[in-house]
Amino acid sequence: MDDEAFDQIVSVFHHLVAWVAAGAMVFGGLVPYVPQYRDIRRTQNAEGFSTYVCLVLLVANILRILFRFGRYFETLLLWQSIIMIATMLIMLNLCTNVRMAAELNTKRRSFIDFDWSHFWLWSRFLDYMQCVLAFTLTAAYVTYLFLDSALFVETLGFLAVFTEAMLGTPQLYCNYQNKSTEGMSIKMVLMWTSGDTFKTGYFLLTQAPVQFWICGLLQVLVDFTILFQVYYYSRYPQKPVSHTASHTTSAKAL
Repeated sequence: MDDEAFDQIVSVFHHLVAWVAAGAMVFGGLVPYVPQYRDIRRTQNAEGFSTYVCLVLLVANILRILFRFGRYFETLLLWQSIIMIATMLIMLNLCTNVRMAAELNTKRRSFIDFDWSHFWLWSRFLDYMQCVLAFTLTAAYVTYLFLDSALFVETLGFLAVFTEAMLGTPQLYCNYQNKSTEGMSIKMVLMWTSGDTFKTGYFLLTQAPVQFWICGLLQVLVDFTILFQVYYYSRYPQKPVSHTASHTTSAKAL
């Protein structure tokens, strides 16, 4: 009887762990952006956050969803992609509104201008939605045409996870350009690192396609590089004027 009770407890514990892990996989990706979202709303300054992070994640998750039509993977990962797309659109909406409020006299830029010098620097959230929709429809059509090709499907899967692995690269470059990590939420990067480490381990344990865990390791490497930037630029400051101050000055000038 004691053995049966013990087995039941172990079974319940395993189910509990599985549910927690599933919840972490589905919703864990959006958690790092909560502190960044709050910081941008509080300061009304989005200069320290690269919106190209949103571009990378939108492309990666759209491609991952299309990859599932050619090669099945867990439904949890599908929901993770859907929720991440919604999260990135929310971040884009906030950043666009904040940037346009600070640049009242700037000429409005539109997606349908097809000006590549202003790509992903448009004035309205609607323009970003148009771009995302155009990319989704084009990628879906190409996937439909070549869905029977195993080479195309595997390449699509690799592009999806490799693009996601480059998630931190725009932020890495933004920090390098600014010679500072001010305006970037360190909590966000710490959550990136812990989440990517957990995700990569999950891929290994569940025997996910090889593209998933290889690119997961690359993603963790980029995260640690950004954390090194935080240490380096705080220890050896190279930009005397803060983002907040410069933002306030430009706003007053307007």
